[in-house]
Order: sequence, then C-alpha cells, then structure tokens
Amino acid sequence: MPIFGSAARPFADRVDAGRRLAEALAVRRWERPLVLGIPRGGVVVAAEVARRLGGELGVVVARKLRTPGQPELAMGAVAANGATFLEPDVIRSLGIPPEAIERERAIQIEDARRREELYGGSALQRCAGRDVIIVDDGVATGSTMKVAVRAVKEAGARTVTVAVPVGPPSTIEELRAEADDVVCLVVDPLFMAVGAYYTDFSPTSDDEVLALLGQGRAGG
Repeated sequence: MPIFGSAARPFADRVDAGRRLAEALAVRRWERPLVLGIPRGGVVVAAEVARRLGGELGVVVARKLRTPGQPELAMGAVAANGATFLEPDVIRSLGIPPEAIERERAIQIEDARRREELYGGSALQRCAGRDVIIVDDGVATGSTMKVAVRAVKEAGARTVTVAVPVGPPSTIEELRAEADDVVCLVVDPLFMAVGAYYTDFSPTSDDEVLALLGQGRAGG
C-alpha cells in the first residue's frame, strides 16, 4: 500500500478517490457485490466502486456516540440495527456511567433509523449471503466504520471488505481485526485529517446521496 506524507493531496475529489479505489478492487473477482457507502461523503466514493464492479449500491448508517459534555469526542458508535462499538479508554478515563451510554445509544439508533428511511430504507436486509464492500471517503479513529462492519456481519454477510482511500496505520490494523479484508490506498503514519488528502473535500448533501442511490438502484 502506498504511503504518502501528510501534506500530500493525492485525490482531486471523492469521485477521483472512488475511481482509484474501484481500480484497486477490480483486480479481484466479485459475485453480486453489495457496495454500501457511509453517508454522506462515503456514498460518492461508493457509487464509483459500485459502477466499476457492477455492484448494487446502498448505504449503511452509523452514528457517533457523543461523550456527555464533550459532544465532539466519540465514546463509540452505533448502527441502525443496534450494532455497537465502544471506546473503552474514553469511557474509562472520563468515568462515563452505563446509563449515560445507553441513553445516548438510544438517541443515535433512532437517528440512524430515521436517516435510513430518508435514504430509502435499510440495505442490511440485502446483506445475507453476499460479499459486502463498505466504503467511506476515509477513516480517522474508525469508530463508525467498525460499527458498520459489525452491523453488516450481524445481517449475515458472507464476507465483509472495508474499502477506503486513506487512513492512519493504527486504524487500518484495527479494521483488519473487524473485517475479512481491508483495502486502503494511502496509509499515512503522519495522518492528521481525511480532508487533508483531497483538493476538493466539499460537503455532500442529502440530495446528492439520493440521486446517487437512485442511479445505483437503476443500474446506472
């Protein structure tokens, strides 16, 4: 896997990243792959992967569990089907009680389900017995990707592959313990933030996600 310095911007935008990721995945043989993007930006990348592999496009919604009093700090993540990943070091160091975790978990499961409905319903019911590729525009701590992997496994996927353009070595190794395989184009020990690897990292709108999902379901 190539390793770039943290100042490099190897991707023009998410479409470019998706095309490059798709080429790396295309060397393998896939049968009826289900390509699930993590909204919102991950769906743009996933759409290119699905198009190149002839796969079905969908979403898997994962939500960060906000730390009480520090909402920008994640104490884990949860998916719409209840699959959960917790950050034990964060929870232990801040002394977060179980009831606070469960309260936040319930809030985020509800939000994840609402977002799934916005994007046309759950794709998890389509995972059983299939090769599933979970795509995002990059990973930092990997909390949402880890819980997405768990959600897809619980849904009965035959294999689960994580595919991302960029991430730090520690997170990529942790993801290898969760998924059957991990494909990452840029593994950078000097990783700072996903957006640093893109020339254009503009926000993706819900309308863009819906348009891509419509094209993916129509086979185009």
